[in-house]
Amino acid sequence: MENSSQHSPTLAEIAAEFLLNISQKEDRERNQIEVYKFVRWLGLGRRPSELNPVDVASYGEQITPLEVKPVKSFLTYLKKREFTTINLASHVRARKVSPKIVLLGQDYREEVILTGEGRVELEAELASLKDQRSDVIEEMQKAASDKDFQENAPLAAARERKSHLDGRIQELEATLKLAKIMSERQNTAKVKMGGTVILRELSTGKKLSYVLVDSREANPTKGKLSIASPLGKALLDKGRGQIVEVTAPAGVFSYRIEDIQYN
Repeated sequence: MENSSQHSPTLAEIAAEFLLNISQKEDRERNQIEVYKFVRWLGLGRRPSELNPVDVASYGEQITPLEVKPVKSFLTYLKKREFTTINLASHVRARKVSPKIVLLGQDYREEVILTGEGRVELEAELASLKDQRSDVIEEMQKAASDKDFQENAPLAAARERKSHLDGRIQELEATLKLAKIMSERQNTAKVKMGGTVILRELSTGKKLSYVLVDSREANPTKGKLSIASPLGKALLDKGRGQIVEVTAPAGVFSYRIEDIQYN
């Protein structure tokens, strides 16, 4: 095995390495958005050995056919470099393109619906990342003044960070360009995107609260649940009092919908 578990790199590190090995700039930029989106979804700090077919298959359900190719290429790279022992690329299957996806030329552009708060947060993140990118470029210029490029660890680290920032910046710019602000909903009888759902986990009695949002706005730490997630999909169009079940690698989880609220 080429990579010992003791020194196994993270998915973020491997993604940067993978992208640097793509010679054509256009191909690299095209792959960058999708690969970093995939890696963030899995967890930037996770190790390849922690991945399983269920993780990969779940992600495949959320993406379009156009987005599959970069993800498969990255997973094939993991196997080729012996970061994984199984070919995870074979488990990626894109969902069927829905009527909301419009074909533009040879590209699929999916409509992005954000909450007003979500758009503001993404714009703030974009501005922050651009500032960070400027700082990283300065770091690269300083590091490049060291003529010993072969042993220039600071330069390599700065390049890797810039690659990561570029990927996220491009993704945010593309998202904001396509984004529409969610209209206010008056019907509170059913769970819809933008609604706050109060749940009771039946096995523990724990009370949970989530706002259902587009996957690009999702942030579990802030209670924002993706409508493309297993729980999000199970909740859509359900009403108060209904029980939904979600099957996960750890087992089956049951939740009762206690309340549905719209601001």
